[in-house]
Amino acid sequence: MAKIKIVTDSTVDLAEDIVRKYDITIVPLTLSIDGEVFIDRLEISPKQFMEKMDNAKELPKSSLPSVGAFKEVYDELGQDGSEIISIHVTGNMSGTVGSAESAMNLTSAEVTVIDSRFISKALSFQVVEAAKMAQAGATKDEIVSRIAEIRKDTHLFIVVDTLENLVKGGRIGKGRAMIGSLLNIKPIASLANGEYTPVSKARNHSQVIKYLTKQFMNDVKGRTIKGVGIVHADGLALAQSVKDKIMQESGFQDITIEETTPIISTHTGKGAISIMYYVE
Repeated sequence: MAKIKIVTDSTVDLAEDIVRKYDITIVPLTLSIDGEVFIDRLEISPKQFMEKMDNAKELPKSSLPSVGAFKEVYDELGQDGSEIISIHVTGNMSGTVGSAESAMNLTSAEVTVIDSRFISKALSFQVVEAAKMAQAGATKDEIVSRIAEIRKDTHLFIVVDTLENLVKGGRIGKGRAMIGSLLNIKPIASLANGEYTPVSKARNHSQVIKYLTKQFMNDVKGRTIKGVGIVHADGLALAQSVKDKIMQESGFQDITIEETTPIISTHTGKGAISIMYYVE
């Protein structure tokens, strides 16, 4: 039976030790800040990116991996006859999955490309489970089926602390932002069906913690919690408060906190956090 190898992209928010342990291949996006180009996570860390974004004249831009970059990875991984499952950031936020599909049609390797419909830790839930199953000898069909189950039962909520980057990115108008800033509104959105979808708003961090905790408890009621991750864009204090409250309310202790991918930080700005979890 052919070996299966797992590929993803650098929006995955995955610790390096996990990447090595499960032999996951990451194809990086690139970031442009005031004319300087950096390979995501290889040439610039999330923390360095936040510092540069604070001083940037314009909103940083991200570029998806080229078709050639994906083909090169697929050709190399498939040399020994291995099959490849390539799982990527939602197509509604990036053209990365489209680039991977184009490469899939050019390589001689056997490749299956999957749109995770998520990003960050929510993407990692699918990637890590696929890699674990591949190491355990599962078939491609078994892995693809399991990924679909995880995707169906995954939840992602993101909270923006400042409206500045949403204005620069064209997601909200300046008038709404001005009113929102005066009222100290912090938008809360989900990533329903792979799309940024506003669901609520809070006036302060206490309301954010209350909303996210209530939503979490409703979503996991009667279910088994399989994974929880919180990421932040220079918003560690709020991330920690959300983690502490959810641990207190649910009793679930295995909750990670990490700095998020610059792809998210660019859109959300400083102080944003996101909580992602899946159940069964």
